[in-house]
Amino acid sequence: MTGAHWAETAQDAEFRQEVRTFVEERFPACYRPDPEAENSLEPEDVWGYDWPADRRSPDPERRAGAVAWAAALAEQGWIAPHLPAAYGGAGLSPVQEFVLREEMMRAEVPTVNGIGAMLLAPTLMEFGTEEQRRAHLPGIACGRTAWAQAFSEPDAGSDLAALRTTAVRAPAGPAGPEAYRVTGQKVWTSSAQYADWLFVLVRTEPDAPRHQGITFLLVDAASDGVTIRPIEDMRGATPFAEIHFDDVRVPVTQRVGEENQGWYVAMAALGFERAGIGAPVKFEQVLKRLVSQLRSAEGQGLVRADTAVLRHEIARRYVEVRAHYAVARLTAAGHGAGAVPGYEASVGQLLGAELHQRLAHTGARAFGPYAQLWQRSTAPMAAAFAHMRFDAVAATLLGGTTEIQRRLIATRGLGLPRS
Repeated sequence: MTGAHWAETAQDAEFRQEVRTFVEERFPACYRPDPEAENSLEPEDVWGYDWPADRRSPDPERRAGAVAWAAALAEQGWIAPHLPAAYGGAGLSPVQEFVLREEMMRAEVPTVNGIGAMLLAPTLMEFGTEEQRRAHLPGIACGRTAWAQAFSEPDAGSDLAALRTTAVRAPAGPAGPEAYRVTGQKVWTSSAQYADWLFVLVRTEPDAPRHQGITFLLVDAASDGVTIRPIEDMRGATPFAEIHFDDVRVPVTQRVGEENQGWYVAMAALGFERAGIGAPVKFEQVLKRLVSQLRSAEGQGLVRADTAVLRHEIARRYVEVRAHYAVARLTAAGHGAGAVPGYEASVGQLLGAELHQRLAHTGARAFGPYAQLWQRSTAPMAAAFAHMRFDAVAATLLGGTTEIQRRLIATRGLGLPRS
């Protein structure tokens, strides 16, 4: 990447303080983390919060807190801060947005409408029509509509180009305007059960080469023929769902980009997803807590690893966290210089996924058998590393497997041949 300079300016530092003051003054006191909740698997989510679920919580206090926090951020244009003010954003630069996200993560307050704001909103700005922007961006920017990304399928997860959900063009008629009739299944869709809208990849030309013949559609989750079923993971949580489309009618006006060119739209969206700051800040925080625990009298009595070896391992984790942060900051600076997130975002995704697993094992190794305790009330660090080990299992699969990321880095970043 060329032309990217990411030293913090005086203006950036002033904005950082503005964000800190805003969070201290405006975060609702009633919106507290749920100590028994499993961590969301989305990198930008904060422990104890799940905003898409919280906004529909049966607990009136939690629901009110989620709604109030969205309203406070929307006043500043900070739900989708990169958007122009005309669409409900604040027109922040990529570096300012990076600072905003970083400070929210450090304050351990939740982002709002993460998938819609961080993935779909910039995608619509780049590929959407003006009609689509005006129809969907204000709802994202005020927290009125939540979105889910429906890409993966039972036989098309890592190999996304193998997707088989079909969309057949139907002419205008008594049933409505010209539309696509969508049939198929999606799986592992994060927070789909709480979404108002879905952005979906479908195959519109079955005989085209694998990466062609794919189209990007916006689908109302309440449409006739859409069925969403939560999937329980091995922790007992339901962070994602499967979606069935049974001849669902989607107006052609809800297509983003050209027909059969949806692969390129989707790759841009995934680039925005992989370029975030959430993971390195979360890893830094948990590493600091581990060190603090190990230095305490209680922690010293629980350690079951060789102290010298453990110190060396923790030092390695700290260096890796800082490298991960640097890549995220560099990617934001490059975006600010006009670059679309590319292979650098895949570097960040790869670093974060593998670091997640190594950090989980480091914490578990430190506490030995105590790290197997699952109940938060009776375990060191509230069983953080026992739960983190379960969370980390999926880290090298979510958002593209490590094999896929390495291939992208090799071909797009290093210019190596595909075979």
